[in-house]
Amino acid sequence: MIEAVLLGLAMALVIEGLVLALAPRRLEDLIAMIAEIPFETRRMIGLICVGLGVVGVGFVRAVFGG
Repeated sequence: MIEAVLLGLAMALVIEGLVLALAPRRLEDLIAMIAEIPFETRRMIGLICVGLGVVGVGFVRAVFGG
C-alpha cells in the first residue's frame, strides 16, 4: 500500500515538473485564469476532482486487483 502511495506521489512530481519545465509562461496564465474563478466554484471543482480520484482508485483496484 505504501509503495502505491509513494509511486503516485512520485508520478505527480514528474507531471508537475514537466509542466514547470516545458511551459512556465503558460502555467502563469493558467494560474491567473484560475484566480478569476469564484472561491466556491474552485472548491466545488476540487471536491469533484477528489471524488473522481477516489472512484478511479476504486475502479483500478477492482479491475486490476490492487
